[in-house]
Amino acid sequence: MTRAKALSIGQLSQMKRDGEKIAMLTCYDATFAHAMDRAGIDVILVGDSLGMVVQGRETTVGVQVAEVAYHVDCVARGRERSFLLADLPFGSYHDAATAMASAVALMSAGGVMVKLEGAGPMIDIVAYLVARGVPVCGHLGLTPQSVHQLGGFRVQARDDTAARRLLNDARALQDAGAQLLVLECVPSALGREVSTALAIPVIGIGAGAGCDGQVLVMHDMLGLEPVGGTAAPKFVANFMAGAVSVQGAFEAYRLAVREGRFPAPQHEY
Repeated sequence: MTRAKALSIGQLSQMKRDGEKIAMLTCYDATFAHAMDRAGIDVILVGDSLGMVVQGRETTVGVQVAEVAYHVDCVARGRERSFLLADLPFGSYHDAATAMASAVALMSAGGVMVKLEGAGPMIDIVAYLVARGVPVCGHLGLTPQSVHQLGGFRVQARDDTAARRLLNDARALQDAGAQLLVLECVPSALGREVSTALAIPVIGIGAGAGCDGQVLVMHDMLGLEPVGGTAAPKFVANFMAGAVSVQGAFEAYRLAVREGRFPAPQHEY
């Protein structure tokens, strides 16, 4: 059987230009990746969220490059069409040489693009990686690797000054060569503004329906209770409710994103 051709970053960019919403989910193994692929999920993210939902950690800090690479390798075996994005974990990209070595490890395992958090000094890291052939996705707003510095998992850029700073950071990441941006836990009006201002696709998670696409952690959208029993974030919806299968839940999520039904107003800040 001929394998389906995987989506490219060019096709994702065309989806933005066409106004077609992009559906992204996190994934950590081949079986779930296969189900997502069959359900039409556009982007699969092997997130450092695996530290919390797979390893049972309280935060993503502590996840190692080798651990992400292992899960990237697993996911790569299960997907065909879906674009495969991989997280650079905490401490793996804070200087150029380390960032390059980390990116090589994740791309050698099957990743097509790597994601890193923040701006400021990370702008130069993005430019360094891109100049050496590494596709990069940025991540702004609530950056989980900086949760201790941020004082917890909370909405970011609520005031005008912080919102302007975030918009400028987003533009700087794009100018440095980032081809995708994840925007997490910001007011919906800002999510829309950033998505409109950038030429690259902006994928929201708790950033409102005005983004070019949406991403959720797989365990959250399947309604699984987190380790420790903490409440699901406001931006999460349970797509397993009413579904007859896990793949059906993935299909329902993809359709809700495509049709603009998710996120609904109750999921926005």
